[in-house]
Amino acid sequence: QVQLVESGGGLVQAGGSLTLSCAASERTSSRHTMAWFRQVPAKELEFVAAINWSGVSTYYADSVKGRFTISRDNAKNTVTLRMNSLKPDDAAVYYCAAGAMSPFDGSSSYTKRTKYADWGQGTQVTVSS
Repeated sequence: QVQLVESGGGLVQAGGSLTLSCAASERTSSRHTMAWFRQVPAKELEFVAAINWSGVSTYYADSVKGRFTISRDNAKNTVTLRMNSLKPDDAAVYYCAAGAMSPFDGSSSYTKRTKYADWGQGTQVTVSS
């Protein structure tokens, strides 16, 4: 089991930027796809971004494409989500997740919460208008 700890959340004005980090407890390279999801009260968990084990492939929700960037450093066991041009609609609790994808998993698999077995505790992002 991979233990994940998120950090970097906080309060930012609309149009501003934040960088979220996720520290993993063991080597994340070669096995784990990493992703960020977010959730607001009374709504479903929403996929935000994912990155494959090597960092070569990335996936984004349409709502954040062009504004958010996911990256990873396997040597440091960290995953980062850089969020630019933040909007009030981006306010949520952001969760880091780790999962094992098979070679047969298509791109849509990376957006499914059921593909991720390990989750962090979440970090709050608040965007003021």
